[in-house]
Amino acid sequence: MPQTLAAWIIAVLAIAITLAAPFAEACTRLVYLGPNDNVITARSMDWRVDVMTNLWIFPRGMAHDGQAGPNSIKWTSKYGSVIATGYEVSTTDGVNEKGLMANVLWLVESQYPPFGKDSKPGLTIAAWAQYVLDNYATVAEAVAALEKEPFTIVTDAVPGEQRLTTLHLSMSDATGDSAIVEYIGGKQVIHHGRQYQVMTNSPTFDQQLALAAYWKQIGGTTMLPGTNRASDRFTRASFYVNAIPKDEDPNRAVASVFSVIRNASVPYGITTPDEPNISSTRWRTVFDHKRKLYFFESALTPNTFWVDLKKIDFSKETGAVKRLDLGKEQDHTYSGDATADFKPAAPFKFLGL
Repeated sequence: MPQTLAAWIIAVLAIAITLAAPFAEACTRLVYLGPNDNVITARSMDWRVDVMTNLWIFPRGMAHDGQAGPNSIKWTSKYGSVIATGYEVSTTDGVNEKGLMANVLWLVESQYPPFGKDSKPGLTIAAWAQYVLDNYATVAEAVAALEKEPFTIVTDAVPGEQRLTTLHLSMSDATGDSAIVEYIGGKQVIHHGRQYQVMTNSPTFDQQLALAAYWKQIGGTTMLPGTNRASDRFTRASFYVNAIPKDEDPNRAVASVFSVIRNASVPYGITTPDEPNISSTRWRTVFDHKRKLYFFESALTPNTFWVDLKKIDFSKETGAVKRLDLGKEQDHTYSGDATADFKPAAPFKFLGL
């Protein structure tokens, strides 16, 4: 096939996929692979209303229930973690003491297996990311376990809304390994490898990869798509995360990664009348896997602060559940190292049946 014809076909397919993609709550996740094993993961949280996020410290040894009724999976956390909640009933983003990060993003095409008394034990979708952080030290370990499908994901309505929660899961670790987990047509699909650096929302990940292949032929220095659509954000993030300098200074690297995730963010307060589900970026996180620094940035404050996992007592014996109150719409102005600002608190309950 002539190269020009092949390029034309890819272009037509890319446009068709983009136009067909349903609009949903928007988020972006990307992984930077730098020199000296400097791996950094960033994500944005885009939502129409205040998602009521706060940060929590969970120690090892916490007993959890899948919150899916009598047939629920049960586990005790092997690893401590720092997590960001959604509505104080779910883990939307987080890292564990071994340097594994898990993020959940919206994917309207998600379809989970049916759940009943004869199914594998149920796990509320609200605790999907927490289950991974509690049980696994690396992406490879998590993928090997998830491939055996030890649970059935059980979804429920978004708090205060009628629509079901539809998510996909990303994981990354200190080695730069990465994985994307989706449920398409009721079947689990896992994309595993260092090359899977970026995830946004619709369409499904295999179609996002097709779009990325098209834009790679054009070249990011020639032209990049600039809208807030998930497919456009995927393309920009994929180009910039590999175009930024591979700086050996970890602080410069973090700054570069922040600039990329900001580029893929949706300006605060923006509304698009004919695309009502494109949502403003509420907050961003950046995790330095090597230094175990978890950075948080709200769209409503001028400050970026961080949590140093190396300073946290995650032990079962002396560690404690603690909470960092981020305020209404995450407008509390913490600055610098906020690790000592967490306060003891009773753990929240994951949303379930």
